[in-house]
Amino acid sequence: MTLVLALQLCSVFGITSLMAFGGGNAVIPQFEQQTVSVYHWLTPQQFTDSFAIAQAAPGPSTLIVSLLGYRAGGIWGALIATAAMVIPTGLIVYGLAKVWDKGHGEKPVRHAFQDGLAPITVGLILAGGVVVARHAESNWVQLAMTLIATVVLCSTKINPLIVAITCGFMGYVLAA
Repeated sequence: MTLVLALQLCSVFGITSLMAFGGGNAVIPQFEQQTVSVYHWLTPQQFTDSFAIAQAAPGPSTLIVSLLGYRAGGIWGALIATAAMVIPTGLIVYGLAKVWDKGHGEKPVRHAFQDGLAPITVGLILAGGVVVARHAESNWVQLAMTLIATVVLCSTKINPLIVAITCGFMGYVLAA
C-alpha cells in the first residue's frame, strides 16, 4: 500500500460518501466510474462481480466499499476505503441530528429537505442498477432473467430471496 493509493482511496470513497443518499447502492455509478474508468483498479467484470458478492452477503449495502478497496489495495485498501466511506458521513449525520433534535430543523424546512432528497435518491439507485446491468448481461438469457426478475419483484410480494435463489438455480442449469 503506497501513500498515493491510500490518498486516492480516501478521496474516492470520502467524497463519494457525501453523495450516498439512499445508501451505498445510490453511488454505484460513481464507484464504477472511479474504480474502473479513472483509476483502473478493477475491470468492468470485476466491478460487477464485486457488486454481486456485496449484494449476496448479509449486511449493509456499503459492503461493496470494502470489496472495492480490497481489490485496489488488499486488506489495508479495504480498511481505508471503508473508513473513508463511513467516518465523514457519520460525523455529518451526528452533527445534523444534534441540530435537528434541538428544533432547528422544524417542519417546513425538514419536509422541504426530505421531499427534495427522495427523488434524487430514487434516481441515484436506478442509475446504479443501469450501471451494473450494463456489465452483467452478456447474453439474451441473462437479459431475459434480469427483466423477468425485475417484473416479478416490482409486481408481486414474492420474497426477493426466493427470486434470487431461483435465478441462481436457473443460471446454473442453463450454464450446464
